[in-house]
Amino acid sequence: MRLAASSVAFVAVASVGCGKPRVATPGPDRQASTAIRDKLVTASTGGGEAAAVVSTGSGWGALKGRFVFVGAVPADRPLVVDKDTEVCTKGGKKLLDRSLRVDPSTKGLADVVVFARKTSRVKDASPPSEPVVFDQKECEFLSQVLAARVGRPIAVKNSDPIGHNTNIAGTAFNQIIEVGKTVSYVPTGEMGMPQSVTCNIHPWMKAYMIFRKDGYVAVSGGDGSFTIPDLPAGETIEFQAWHPRSMAANQVLGLDVPSVKWNAKGRFQVKIDPDGTMDLGTIEVPAALLGG
Repeated sequence: MRLAASSVAFVAVASVGCGKPRVATPGPDRQASTAIRDKLVTASTGGGEAAAVVSTGSGWGALKGRFVFVGAVPADRPLVVDKDTEVCTKGGKKLLDRSLRVDPSTKGLADVVVFARKTSRVKDASPPSEPVVFDQKECEFLSQVLAARVGRPIAVKNSDPIGHNTNIAGTAFNQIIEVGKTVSYVPTGEMGMPQSVTCNIHPWMKAYMIFRKDGYVAVSGGDGSFTIPDLPAGETIEFQAWHPRSMAANQVLGLDVPSVKWNAKGRFQVKIDPDGTMDLGTIEVPAALLGG
């Protein structure tokens, strides 16, 4: 290092002595340094929109709550079944629209999707390897709403004695599922909102799926409750809520919950303590929002 410095100094002195233009001693290029630094910062945060997500907390926590339907529960609407009736309406069974499922005793509202719109950290970087089963029986999809993490296998199953077609909107999956067969599908792209699942052979069959990269998504159960574990703690996270019968655009569930800044777009914000669980408590959903 000393030899290199001496050589530079000698060149500068020699140039001055010969009457030639002065040669500047090498110094730091601040503009280039700033550019390199900015590139490194962008790379470390993912670039683009992801660069705006900055981790401000530590540890992990959970979010939970329970949705209840407020108002008179409308009667289930019968579906028009005009094909393969010997299987689809076996024993006189009537197929009903199940897009609004309310527990008769507790008024718990099922099938509300809640997911984190953006997170800065993920506790488990790998999706589960165990498949999620998506079955169809007696000409119905048994899961009205299915949520899974990108990269987790979906076992699309047919438990009927007739063939079905499963078409997942927003994806390339549109396949015939033969009698007694199961076809595996691994989602590779994230969905901004739940997408419809239909059967082109039996058009009354309909369900929904949503895939998220971080896996921070839940669907309320029969009693209306949901839980999302292992969320980044100590920082503000914005969530999205959705329901298949919502009358709003994109079926978002806009509610009036001031404590979490819930807005008409179905979004709300929370900050969870490390090793804690934020309980939103009972979240009332008026019948008018769901066409009731």
